[in-house]
Amino acid sequence: MLHKVSIAGLTIDPTSNTPIVVLKSDEDDRTVPIWIGLLEATSIAAVLQDIKFDRPMTHDLFKNFVTLHDMSVSGVEVVDIRNNTFYARINFICRDGNFSMDARPSDAIALALRFKAPIYVEDKIFDQPVPGKGKTEILDHSEEGKKWAEYLKNLSPDKFGKV
Repeated sequence: MLHKVSIAGLTIDPTSNTPIVVLKSDEDDRTVPIWIGLLEATSIAAVLQDIKFDRPMTHDLFKNFVTLHDMSVSGVEVVDIRNNTFYARINFICRDGNFSMDARPSDAIALALRFKAPIYVEDKIFDQPVPGKGKTEILDHSEEGKKWAEYLKNLSPDKFGKV
């Protein structure tokens, strides 16, 4: 069964310096932390804080492409976790019918926010143990990566609503 969720916040894992998006059930206090990449965290944070860039980021570019082809995103679903890896699905609406695509949860969430589409989590995801340390994406050690890590580290949880 799918449960509608909201983004409760973005944070940094202090052990690995990897961003985490926290999804919270709209029905109760259950949460799901998902370790994500730095660029995806930045993309999500940009929408949450209504930050506009001079040039489109990758998720903005994809939204523009989808819209140009008379399609939309009706919702995204985090549907599975296997070997500490989350799996998601993006549901599209188009004039020739609806279809779904496999996606990383971070990309699916970034697109859902841009389309103002709902985000859902499969029931079994809430029952899974939190993925262990050491199974996260590698931190970007470039100067640009350090800049975005610092930006995310300084984000305040009150920017995203109540946890």
